[in-house]
Amino acid sequence: MDLELLDTTLADLGQPTFRSRQVWDWTARGAAGYDVMTNVPAALRARLAERVPFSTLEVENEAHAKDGTIKVLFRTVSDGRPVEAVLMRYRDGRRSLCLSSQSGCPLTCTFCATGTMKFGRNLTASEILDQALHFRRAEDVDHVVFMGMGEPMMNLDNVLAACRRLPDVGVSHRHTAISTVGWTPGIDRLAECDMPIRLALSLHAADEELRSRIMPVNDRHPLHEVLAACGRFYDRKKRMIFIEYVMLDGVNDQPEHAVQLARVLDPKRFKVNLIPYNPTGSYDGSDRETIEDFRATLEEHGIGATVRLTRGRDIDAACGQLAAKALAS
Repeated sequence: MDLELLDTTLADLGQPTFRSRQVWDWTARGAAGYDVMTNVPAALRARLAERVPFSTLEVENEAHAKDGTIKVLFRTVSDGRPVEAVLMRYRDGRRSLCLSSQSGCPLTCTFCATGTMKFGRNLTASEILDQALHFRRAEDVDHVVFMGMGEPMMNLDNVLAACRRLPDVGVSHRHTAISTVGWTPGIDRLAECDMPIRLALSLHAADEELRSRIMPVNDRHPLHEVLAACGRFYDRKKRMIFIEYVMLDGVNDQPEHAVQLARVLDPKRFKVNLIPYNPTGSYDGSDRETIEDFRATLEEHGIGATVRLTRGRDIDAACGQLAAKALAS
């Protein structure tokens, strides 16, 4: 729902300011439309249905994975831009959403399918929220990660505006994480934010030259500067930072790479998530034994590390696979 349009429409109709909160409360709790909002006058509901679309997004395709993961391809109502979001269900009851902040991505990380798309634009706060609200209408949700399409730090105003509304949807700020490839100004801005949102850094190589080959953004924001910004974030927030490290066969997965990584990370500030590579056609993924050896090497050097459980690979919904490619549901 375009919340700015909602406010201006209600003002145009001469409605009291509390009406906006009433409509939002119903929407955040998973209402399917205006017609169920029983404390809003029926005539007003009809006017809103005419003038304020209930969602800024339209569903183009929905795909279901064997593990219960759901990926939805949306189109923005305003201009038809593609946007993907994912619901991940876990056995412990968690319902985690992977949300997009941009349509496509202007950065060109070589392992990421989104980077091969033509960049569209930043999403509005309402377009970000509507991804979460789509899934909330079906079931409760309790975690959000901004690890979908786009670099969240390049659209931080709208991302944070959406984050302020997420507790109403059921997701606390402490259960919200923003992932960045290392957009240093955004990291510093997030450190000053009053919400206790987690930071995740998409790192993938501890050597500057290798990281630039994998992630060209490193030429603009070198790793040593990014890690310094992460240090400032930790000093301000006192919250551990998650390092995302995708395992690429023969590229960044050898023991010497693990030692390099351990040397640049402060174990009090960082924890590593090793990510099995999800095929996008650019690389081969490391095998399980190599990943486990890498994890063990990090642990030997004092760095906590886990191997991420891959979700939704069979519907191209796993990490690095979002590319607005429609699949059969």
